[in-house]
Amino acid sequence: MCLERRSGNERKIREGPGSNLSIDSPPIFCDSESATEPAFRNEFWDHHEAGLYVDIVSGEPLFTSTKKFDSGCGWPSFTAPVESGNVVELKDRSFGMTRVEVRSANGDSHLGHLFDDGPKEEAAFATASIPRRLRFIPYDELDASGYGDYKHLFDTAPKEEASQ
Repeated sequence: MCLERRSGNERKIREGPGSNLSIDSPPIFCDSESATEPAFRNEFWDHHEAGLYVDIVSGEPLFTSTKKFDSGCGWPSFTAPVESGNVVELKDRSFGMTRVEVRSANGDSHLGHLFDDGPKEEAAFATASIPRRLRFIPYDELDASGYGDYKHLFDTAPKEEASQ
């Protein structure tokens, strides 16, 4: 089941075709309302394997482990997308503040928000991403999964340490 947050209330959403959920799926917050899952309780916040993060809905490549860093926020954080056209930036005025929301271009998945506190040697912003909207493709499986064209993005970093 998926939990959707609306106006501070949570309600159950039924599993169904195309929902990417199964009876064994842990509860998650749906991205239909841009909700955020709890920090430090997801599979990617402390994940260091080399590979590609793709949108779970569309399959579009979003981030690589070479651009991942530990922001201390409890969600996977990246300094740049694989292709700028695969993400869309929108103004978000929720919770009494103005910030920039990041969504996948084709899957329209809520990926997180931009922050200006990324590593100084990289771009000036960082995206704290929503892990349940991402699927990880290990480097060694890129060819078999149809993402072999992206292997060149890992050429400058050792494969076992590409995200550290």
